[in-house]
Amino acid sequence: MNPAPGRLLRVADVSKRFFGLQAVAGVSLEARPREITAVIGPNGAGKTTLFNCVTGLVRPDRCMSVLLSEDGKTATRLMGQTPEALCRLGIARTFQQVRLFESLSILDNIMIGLLVRHNLGWWAAIADRLAGGTRRHQALRELAARQMRRVGLQGSGFELAGNLDHGNRRRLEIARALASEPAALLLDEPAAGMNHSETEALMRLLQSLRQDGLTVLLIEHDMRLVMEVSDQIYVIDHGTVLASGKAAEISSNPAVIDAYLGRAGHHVAA
Repeated sequence: MNPAPGRLLRVADVSKRFFGLQAVAGVSLEARPREITAVIGPNGAGKTTLFNCVTGLVRPDRCMSVLLSEDGKTATRLMGQTPEALCRLGIARTFQQVRLFESLSILDNIMIGLLVRHNLGWWAAIADRLAGGTRRHQALRELAARQMRRVGLQGSGFELAGNLDHGNRRRLEIARALASEPAALLLDEPAAGMNHSETEALMRLLQSLRQDGLTVLLIEHDMRLVMEVSDQIYVIDHGTVLASGKAAEISSNPAVIDAYLGRAGHHVAA
């Protein structure tokens, strides 16, 4: 299975208010193929709300997000689509709190991502499995195994997802998202709770996804990871874009240092 080609994700003028709170106010950004684009900012800045608006979990008050074709001439509007429809269009994501099917195996979790791409319903998938493994079921299982190896998951694919340690749980969630062959992958704090070696492995995975041509957009608080792997960084504060640029520009921006990075973050970024 060849990786799906990345496509330009253009998000324009996203706004969302929850009663009296303006969570996101006119945020615009671009995430390009073969690049890792990071969104950083203080807790409560509106980063996850932005992701939720783009991926259909929250209906924005205003949004002009589009996914452009490879030649840039055809745009697919994303606003108003369901998460399932967006997944079929090429938008996949992970969550800050890992969401797995704990009682299913590693391979079965990944195969759920394949169901969307191959337009296979739940009942057809269950029938395939109960039939003792049809040719279609075996082909999908092999595709799932490839994604498992792609993210560096070790051990048997028949192990229950609920038995995995934290780092492997996060890798499994990424594998499931990749199984839908997305054009753009949105990761919400993929390094959260990881130790040093797990974070290093995640960095290598992100770099490999970039080499595969994928469009990667991530929210992350680990500044070392962000500064080392990101091609473009957007800083959000109080629901608006405070700054954007390369790592060197962001790490030396006085407004960013005052609002978010502080002296410690500036030292790491430098």
